[in-house]
Amino acid sequence: MKKSFLWLASLALGLWLVAVPTPAYSDPAYTGQDLNEQMVMALTWVQSSAEYRELCYQAFNLAEMLVDQAATKTHDKPLAVIADLDETLIDNSAYDAGLVGRDAAYSGKTWLLWELAAQARAVPGAVEFATKAAQKGVTFFYVTNRDQAGLEGTLKNLQALGFPFADAQHVLVSAGSSNKQARFDQVTKDFDVVLYAGDNANDLPLGTYGKAMAERNALVDQAKAQFGTKFIVLPNPVYGDWEPAVVPSGYWSLSPEAKSSARKGVFYSWTPAP
Repeated sequence: MKKSFLWLASLALGLWLVAVPTPAYSDPAYTGQDLNEQMVMALTWVQSSAEYRELCYQAFNLAEMLVDQAATKTHDKPLAVIADLDETLIDNSAYDAGLVGRDAAYSGKTWLLWELAAQARAVPGAVEFATKAAQKGVTFFYVTNRDQAGLEGTLKNLQALGFPFADAQHVLVSAGSSNKQARFDQVTKDFDVVLYAGDNANDLPLGTYGKAMAERNALVDQAKAQFGTKFIVLPNPVYGDWEPAVVPSGYWSLSPEAKSSARKGVFYSWTPAP
């Protein structure tokens, strides 16, 4: 009887173990500080490489050519440029570099402090391009997802760097939505837009806002003829809407370890045979 009971108990335990899935292993020692180390190569490249500067100058030289071409033609409306601010015209890499070595992440609170500090540097070539475009009679609109709370610091920063049209009329901040299309439409009602400049697909009127990775990439492929002719893209390997797009949803609620796994999950790779 005792043996039968033990056998039945063992069988029941075995069935329970089979029925209950083993939880995914999570290393409690993997922190935000570990995740921030993944930014080191990108930040080093942005802050120190000749190649980053080359790509910025290339983008703005091309943008200047487009403005020059447009300025020679007749238009029904005045000309304008629509440009993003962060990592397009001004460099916030110091904020991200300040996270490295710390168990910390981006937050609205610390980002607002950064905006109000007004210490962002100009992206190489940005002020020169904006100034030359303004001298040719082209109006600049800065369509940014900074918000009203940081506007004072943003204007102070832009004015100190020498950007034209650095006022509340031309700096169109977020009014509760990160989708920029309504603000694009606001400008195009009264202006012919020569070009859009940004570091994020969502900085361009492509319809990528809120879309998953495959959809974002497909929309970009469909618009390939407009890159360099209507759309100017600046390099930003540090952050962007490409990051949460690596999973269908819920990226920002993931643990640091799960974010790392999600990033690596989109790799295609090759290793030599042993």
